[in-house]
Amino acid sequence: MDKDGLTLRWSLGRVPVGLLYILPSLLFVLIFFLIPLAMVVWMSLHDWPLLGQPAFSGLDNYASLLGDSTFWNSLWFTTKYTILVTPAIFICAFVLAHLINSKLRWVALFRTIYFLPVVIGIGTSSLLWVWLFNDQVGFFNFILAHLGVIKAPVLTTPSTSLAGVIVMVVWKTVGFTMVLLLVGMQAIPTELYEAAKIDGATWWSTQFFITVPLLRRTIALALIISVVGSFLAFDQFFIMTGGGPNNSTITVVYWIYRASFTYFKLGYGSALSLLLMLILTAISVLQLLVLREPEKY
Repeated sequence: MDKDGLTLRWSLGRVPVGLLYILPSLLFVLIFFLIPLAMVVWMSLHDWPLLGQPAFSGLDNYASLLGDSTFWNSLWFTTKYTILVTPAIFICAFVLAHLINSKLRWVALFRTIYFLPVVIGIGTSSLLWVWLFNDQVGFFNFILAHLGVIKAPVLTTPSTSLAGVIVMVVWKTVGFTMVLLLVGMQAIPTELYEAAKIDGATWWSTQFFITVPLLRRTIALALIISVVGSFLAFDQFFIMTGGGPNNSTITVVYWIYRASFTYFKLGYGSALSLLLMLILTAISVLQLLVLREPEKY
């Protein structure tokens, strides 16, 4: 047998061994993603009550979705929430990452303090801020009312309730984004900043032409995590506002929850879930295309 034939047999013999290595990951993806996804697609094609026999309905759930004003309102609210909360997280995280990256005293203590809210569950954080915004005993509600910033409890009006949730989410998640940006900053060679300083570059110039371009991959990762997490927001609105006041803070996931487990339309909820998955996939792909590294020739 020639040399090429021996090489082919040797390569084919290694295939089963390679499959064994990736088998746990394949099983995980199959059991926890592909099979549930297939079930959701199947359910979306049925009138699937919580109790009773499902009935095939074809694309009726998707047709109903197009005329569902509550869904489109919730999608717009979720988009607005994402547009507001994502820059707030990034600006705070960027400032904190710079402070932590500097040679200040007690920097390790500050890094721990800033990151501490990340390890607290979102449910616990929401309950904590419900108490802080309480009109009877809440510290922040008392301060804001005393300063004349608010005339009613924070979580009882549409505008202030959204602002209250955003403040909680920024407090809860900014530490995670800070750590991502900090790791990226520490990977940038200090020689670049020293050379820029010798050339007379200002601090803003070094950030715009050195830090931000070299953090492109880190920013892309953090941005995708933040945007996807914001579009999947549920717990904070469920606990802090209950979708109110007057259904003004219903997110897409909140409406999927209501359609599925309040109105017992599991098939319709599955159709909503699939549409949300497609929207998130499109947004993530768009972000990767915009923030990808420029081609080098």
